[in-house]
Amino acid sequence: MQLISSTLRISSYSLICLGVLIGSFGYVRTGSLLIGGGTLGHAIAARNSRRIEFYLPAAIAVALFVLAIALPHGR
Repeated sequence: MQLISSTLRISSYSLICLGVLIGSFGYVRTGSLLIGGGTLGHAIAARNSRRIEFYLPAAIAVALFVLAIALPHGR
């Protein structure tokens, strides 16, 4: 169980870093989706701890997904 949580946490941080990097190159929608996915993974990894450490990252992830969907296409 500890190994799965550790792996999920590392992959979540990797997704967040990748999302920031991709977003800085102008692909804001893709970056927002990756950051949201990483944040949701971090929330899932913290589901056994206190309530705020689960619900706050999950709410941020949902907000980022909604933001990515609402962004206009850049053409």
